[in-house]
Amino acid sequence: MKRRRRTMIKKMTKYSFVVFHREVEDFLRNLQEIGVVDITRQKRAIDSYSMEKFEEIARYNAAASALKRIKDEALKKKEEIPAGKPHESDLLGLYTASVAEKEALRNRIYVLKGELADALPWGAFTQENLDSIGKLGLTPYFYVASAQKYNREWESLYPIQILGEQGGKIYFAALSEDGSRPSIPLPDSKFPSVSADVLQQQLEELELKAANVQQTLLALTNCLEELDAQKENLFTNLDRYLASEASVKKADETIVIFEAFAPAEIDTDVVQFLEENNVYYLKEEARNEDNPPVKLKNNFFARLYEPIGELYMLPKYGELDLTPFYAPFYMLFFGFCLGDMGYGLVMMLVGTFAALKLPKFADYGKLIIWLGLGTIIIPALGGTVFGAKIYDLVQLPTNIKDLFFNDMQMFWFAILFGIFHIIVARLIHCVYNIVKGNWNTGLNALGWAISIAWATLAYASSEGGFTYAGWLNYIGMAGLLLIIVCGSDAKNPIVRLFKGTFSLYDSTGVFGDVLSYIRLFGLATSGGILGFVVNSIALTLGELPYIGWLLMGVMLIFGHIFVMLLSSLGAFVHPLRLTFIEFYKNAGFEGGGRPYNPLKK
Repeated sequence: MKRRRRTMIKKMTKYSFVVFHREVEDFLRNLQEIGVVDITRQKRAIDSYSMEKFEEIARYNAAASALKRIKDEALKKKEEIPAGKPHESDLLGLYTASVAEKEALRNRIYVLKGELADALPWGAFTQENLDSIGKLGLTPYFYVASAQKYNREWESLYPIQILGEQGGKIYFAALSEDGSRPSIPLPDSKFPSVSADVLQQQLEELELKAANVQQTLLALTNCLEELDAQKENLFTNLDRYLASEASVKKADETIVIFEAFAPAEIDTDVVQFLEENNVYYLKEEARNEDNPPVKLKNNFFARLYEPIGELYMLPKYGELDLTPFYAPFYMLFFGFCLGDMGYGLVMMLVGTFAALKLPKFADYGKLIIWLGLGTIIIPALGGTVFGAKIYDLVQLPTNIKDLFFNDMQMFWFAILFGIFHIIVARLIHCVYNIVKGNWNTGLNALGWAISIAWATLAYASSEGGFTYAGWLNYIGMAGLLLIIVCGSDAKNPIVRLFKGTFSLYDSTGVFGDVLSYIRLFGLATSGGILGFVVNSIALTLGELPYIGWLLMGVMLIFGHIFVMLLSSLGAFVHPLRLTFIEFYKNAGFEGGGRPYNPLKK
């Protein structure tokens, strides 16, 4: 009887499709319709066409992000957003043209404002005015002088017309009858080529155009869903193209062969589709060397933690998925780092709201609920709630009060919790390898698990107040023997024993792993101190007359929100390290799987 593989990774079936080249496009379109077959294909540009399409998708993403910012700014400024949508079908082209026009208008307006500022002091004039002066045989010279330097005697020497005064300066023109430059001790000034009133009109027209362009962009903010649909359609076509280009072409490219994978549980549906479309195919069970895509299969609890594991990497196909094993530890480690039952209660309430009211984030809401539960369970050992000890808030009997852990006990609990975490990882490594038939590796992992537990008992007894049965020493020595004997695959017994004995040096690495768990206590302590500081400041503010109670309430609410958010960052990151380094390493995790990504719309 064939042994059933229990890897918590869905079993895949490998398909080979043979398609006539004229039918490839329709075949791939139909595959996208059912959306369950993962065809081997590239995920990056492979030629100029795919590069162009990837860049176009990037422009769609940039346009959507920019339009969201435009909409947010408009709402912030309480600007009215047009109710309608542009009739243009090419929304990306309209957006790109509008942005380019807006930028050009902005630059032109900037320049025009400078020209207007220079022209305003000279007043309004027309070209006819200048021509009339020339017909009279007069040549105008233009000057700018400060009010203190302007000499009224110049008016008796030359026909002078003051054109304007601004900023303590006098702008005037002196007329020369013979064309010679007047003997006025001032440099000539540049007279504007366009009158201020004309420039003002041009500026108003440009600002009106800019306002219309802004209205177009605001109207485009109503088309975010259409933009997203156009982008997805583009990506669908690109995905299909990459699948086609990744195929193998035979018989002068008239026959196209595709390699694909689909979950074995839907074999019947895939086969039915292939037969209905008259596609010739080969079907076989996927093997590890085929590098099939990975689709995890977990229960309602572990499934919530899959995005956390994917931050690192997926397991290889055929490898054990560690998500169900690290999920409860991650929940409790998070609670340990956050270290406050009050914060855990707040997280559970926030998570419940997200799970019930925000369907798109329902799974994240459920994850927050479980993390909140962990933040209630572990801090309950020390009795911390909103920066205070529960036995300081509520009068409790001495025998119950003594049940709560003090700081030193929480420190050692973090160490013991870490040791248990490592032992579980080693036992998983042991069982998995023995099931696969790798007895040597499995027994070596078992030896390490036994030796770590034995060393922990021995150290605890050496500190006093704890004893254990003497026969446990024999089990501990058996663990050491397993490490020495199974620490190498060498055939030569002397080499095998030498390498096995040398592998005991890895105990320094195990010791370093154990010390890593001190961070659980450190983060919990720092968060508790911050919460205590918030409470102390709040109580001090509460002593102020009249408004003390209000200030105390504000400090408690916003202070604890700040501490919770700050502590949550560390509570999220540091358990990741304990999972991806300590747990994954001791469990023998290899990883490197590629995600299941079916060809679909």
